[in-house]
Amino acid sequence: MPTAEEFQQLLRGADLRVTRPRVAVLTAVHEHPHADTDSIIRAVRGNLPDVSHQAVYDSLNTLTAAGLVRRIQPSGSVARYESRVGDNHHHVVCRSCGVIADVDCAVGDAPCLTPDDNSLLEGFVLDEAEVIYWGLCPDCSTAQVSRSQP
Repeated sequence: MPTAEEFQQLLRGADLRVTRPRVAVLTAVHEHPHADTDSIIRAVRGNLPDVSHQAVYDSLNTLTAAGLVRRIQPSGSVARYESRVGDNHHHVVCRSCGVIADVDCAVGDAPCLTPDDNSLLEGFVLDEAEVIYWGLCPDCSTAQVSRSQP
């Protein structure tokens, strides 16, 4: 986990002003991968009790636009944020409890997937493919099996 000083350097490297809310939001996203906005607000308020919801929202938007955090939003889910950026990884989501985990790139370099018909992409310059695997996590699948057994 990077230090506060390293977070400050990340912000400066992205030509962003260093503020306490931005450092606190970066810290929260690193400490809580795939956290939703409400969870990030609670984590930030652990360090900055008086920070406003708006300051956290603004920081998340700024950090996402700068490429320092990544926003994901699986279908039917609220937006979530993670610090793993720039490697074009994918995600697996549990249909029961909603836990999200990282899945490394399927095959090859970004964007990881080549469509069957490249003519559909004519004129596009691809830089990312987003894949979300859905299923039951080990805990939920074990619980489901236990409930179905007499």
